[in-house]
Amino acid sequence: MKMRTPIEIAEQSKSALRACFAIMGVASMGWVARIPEIKDANGLNNAQFGLVLLASSLGSITGAQLAGRLVHTYGSRRVLFVSTVLLPAGLCAIGFSTFPLFLAFALFLMGFGYSSTDVALNTQAVAVEKILQARSMSSFHALWSVGAFSTTVLGGSVARILSPEVNLGVVSILCIAAFLPCVARLIPENLDGHQGEDETTAKIALFGKSVTSLWFIGFGLLAALIAEGSASDWGGLLLRDDMGVGKGVNASAYASFALAMITARFLGDRALDHFGPARLVRMCGYFGAIGWAASIAIAVPLSETHPLAALVIINLGFVIAGLAIGPMFPAFILAASAIPGIAPSVSSARAFVIGLSGFFIGPSIIGFLAEGTSISIAMIFPILALVVAGFLSRVIK
Repeated sequence: MKMRTPIEIAEQSKSALRACFAIMGVASMGWVARIPEIKDANGLNNAQFGLVLLASSLGSITGAQLAGRLVHTYGSRRVLFVSTVLLPAGLCAIGFSTFPLFLAFALFLMGFGYSSTDVALNTQAVAVEKILQARSMSSFHALWSVGAFSTTVLGGSVARILSPEVNLGVVSILCIAAFLPCVARLIPENLDGHQGEDETTAKIALFGKSVTSLWFIGFGLLAALIAEGSASDWGGLLLRDDMGVGKGVNASAYASFALAMITARFLGDRALDHFGPARLVRMCGYFGAIGWAASIAIAVPLSETHPLAALVIINLGFVIAGLAIGPMFPAFILAASAIPGIAPSVSSARAFVIGLSGFFIGPSIIGFLAEGTSISIAMIFPILALVVAGFLSRVIK
């Protein structure tokens, strides 16, 4: 039997990797359309909900740090066989939560599973790019956005006929059933860049000149993911509480955001080559912040007299935000994985520890700000985060 070349293996694994990114989007965002109901079922106000969301941040930090070392030692595929079960399990538990402590546990589990899966899949993506010598990272993340968009539309469309328990329980079972055969088809351990027990590139200093650029890359990722996490976790609540948009339709904000991210990321590989990663992130950060802020400032007061026009404008703002944020994650991750002298899985994990926490910390901060003001005013925070992400584009090489 003829031995397959690394290029042949990478080409055949590419479709499975695309599917894994899409399923990860479904599992991680499956609860977005049901957030208002889950918040109410657990008897939480905005500040309390923001506090509970910190459990996801703790889970994501723990999962990313642990996954980076495990991927380096054992390979990304082995880690994925575990993490791709934990992520949907956390989603299922969220659907059944009726008191805050259990919701916090479920969010921790989902955050742990998500960040572990993300580290391992991005390690696979970096390896595929290296083997095939072709840019594809942004298109992989586009499939994540496809999954996120699909599950948001599904959640909004069934909100009136299915309970969150049934909705999230079915989605979780389907995700596990789809994940495992796809993971089995990914590139094997001898091709994913892991280095076994070799510690020379696995141990990196917490601080120091050698990791300064990695910290700034992590902060750029943090700012981008604050904006992304805020759009997903608070978009529906913004429309419901500040604009009076009804059940199901209030999921349109994140659906618009996710659809825009799909477009941005499918075009992202070409845009990264044309503009360069640093320039593209800088433009997206500044213009995205302006467009998103303008839409909220116009739509919220307009919703009292012209609700349909306000709905169109607010969704246009979320489209602008999605287009802006779309290329940021791939650009910062590629920058982290390219730092010389550090294993890609370890440098990516360090960036994740700093950055992915923003996906959860940002929405938590919005909860505290919204309790004293309103959600629309609290959204100033993620909009400013977009500006910061644009500014930190200068660390991308």
